[in-house]
Amino acid sequence: MLKIGIAGYGNLARGVECALRSCADMQLCAVFTRRDPSCVKILTEAVPVLPLDSITEWKDHLDVLLLCGGSASDLPAMTPLLAQHFNVVDSFDTHARIPEHFSAVQRAAEGSGHIAVISAGWDPGLFSLNRLYASAILPNSSTYTFWGRGVSQGHSDAVRRIPGVLDCRQYTIPVPQAIDSVRSGHAPQLTTRQKHTRHCFVVAAPDADLHRIEEQIKTMPNYFADYDTTVTFITQQELQRDHAGLPHGGHVINTGATGWNGEHKQRIEYTLELDSNPEFTASVLVSCARAAMRMAGRGCKGCYTMLDIAPADLSPLSREELMASLL
Repeated sequence: MLKIGIAGYGNLARGVECALRSCADMQLCAVFTRRDPSCVKILTEAVPVLPLDSITEWKDHLDVLLLCGGSASDLPAMTPLLAQHFNVVDSFDTHARIPEHFSAVQRAAEGSGHIAVISAGWDPGLFSLNRLYASAILPNSSTYTFWGRGVSQGHSDAVRRIPGVLDCRQYTIPVPQAIDSVRSGHAPQLTTRQKHTRHCFVVAAPDADLHRIEEQIKTMPNYFADYDTTVTFITQQELQRDHAGLPHGGHVINTGATGWNGEHKQRIEYTLELDSNPEFTASVLVSCARAAMRMAGRGCKGCYTMLDIAPADLSPLSREELMASLL
């Protein structure tokens, strides 16, 4: 029975808690929060909610710590710090900064003898694996990734960090003509802007400068600067009425050819349709916690991504059970 801790308690952490309930080989042992613990009500009975600054007192009592902070400002500091004391899994999803994040976490985890799995989720994560498999199988092919339509947790969180923003839902929307062109096998050269648009529904403080907020959103590097972005200001009531859910999904599409002269067209497509982005991402984190412990048991240490994890390590089934049921 793996002993699991959760750092942070927002949408992703609640998803982790739900996922753990379905795992017979794991047990939630503690939740750590920056808020007043007495104000945080979790779903699992008899599990303590503790201040985040007391977390190192548990370093000998947890097998894996799942980090449920945001990628904009929490995880870049939190993951390398806590990898000095725990085996950790995070969902860092700022694609352009993953190598930088990996280096920082690698130094911390390798130096302390721990395992850290970063950027676990569906993209980065499962979509990364599908891009790898497709490009390895069809090496002269073209791979495209489309996200949405759906709510991006990381992008919504980044907008909420802007002064004057009270809440936000950010939708990523594929451009239909771009998807149709890719599926046709034309292998178009598409810019970031041609593949997706972004729509932000923002609740601003009563005295906020709306023009400044809109400009900060549209020029934010790594998030919105490369996209056609629409910003719509709404009330908190409108957000709760019209944007309470957190759906997401997307497609990885690979088009290529086989044969001596490339005469046979081949297409690989992987699709996700998610009612709850955070709950699905949380389920991936939980499977990576299992893999982290198996790798640690083999003497591994340092930082890893889902590209480094053997698929069988993610499953609670034995090798014999996997061969009998999945091969």
